[in-house]
Amino acid sequence: MIYDRRPDDFERITTRELADKFIDEQIEAIKEQVGDKKVLLALSGGVDSSVVAALLIKAIGDQLTCVHVNHGLLRKGEPEQVIEVFGNELGANLVYVDATDRFLDKLADVEGPEAKRMIIGNEFIEVFAEEARKLEGVEFLAQGTIWPDILESEEGIKAHHNAGGLPEDLKFELVEPVKILFKDEVRQVGLALGLPDTMVFRQPFPGPGLGVRCPGAITRDRLEAVRESDAILREEFAKDGIDNDVWQFFTVVPDFKSTGIRDGKRTFEWPCIIRAVNSIDAMTAEPAELDWTFVQHLTERITSEVPGINRVLWDITPKPTGTIEYE
Repeated sequence: MIYDRRPDDFERITTRELADKFIDEQIEAIKEQVGDKKVLLALSGGVDSSVVAALLIKAIGDQLTCVHVNHGLLRKGEPEQVIEVFGNELGANLVYVDATDRFLDKLADVEGPEAKRMIIGNEFIEVFAEEARKLEGVEFLAQGTIWPDILESEEGIKAHHNAGGLPEDLKFELVEPVKILFKDEVRQVGLALGLPDTMVFRQPFPGPGLGVRCPGAITRDRLEAVRESDAILREEFAKDGIDNDVWQFFTVVPDFKSTGIRDGKRTFEWPCIIRAVNSIDAMTAEPAELDWTFVQHLTERITSEVPGINRVLWDITPKPTGTIEYE
């Protein structure tokens, strides 16, 4: 059954049995919706799009083409990881598109977070349309939209690339099999589909990528500071053995500078904000409690290894009042 809304009596997916039931329903719904046509899927490698890919592979097999777009806003090493896991290990029909310059050129001098999200969302659709023209019989675009995306867009909190950024002249019909699920339910479905734990429990990563962690107009040097500081954060969380204990953690580099000192000389550089939260369904979140010595070690590494960073801040704001992401 294809749902337009999340039914009031929908039984929350908390068990393998309920996940299997949902999978069976969606496989039949996808077959009925798609028929013998081809489908393009925006495969980021995150939980949501990976679960959608697994559902579509079960339902329509090689009618699916997965498109991984490198928009220049991905985490360090992420494009290579997606190619390895999905292209080589899982054998998906994967198309890789490096559109870094295309996206960053369009985002130059754009400061507003909603404007950035809309540009990124619309450009994604344009890239998919170009890939679709190279294939025959593609009439559907699959997306990993989930229920919090829709709720936050409808309530005006922020536009989502999945829920609010599609142009009016979109020629594709959408396939969104997990759009009524919360994040914890998507993970249950992923486990039932047999996806590896490393994929199912991967941290949430927004469609606009590091673009929402680089507030204000995105510049390549500040974007690189976000990417490098994020890589240090992920490395140290793993070394300390707490990467599976914290639901989501990342860095943000805002568009302002402050005075600092390095090697006895004045610096005027960006701060780096550490954000670490625990949540179940992404609708609420609490700041994770980090060991102070660990935070000091993170500060030392980031300020000494990431060009342009002279200050580290620790965000302990819950959701609400702050959203998990900054934009």
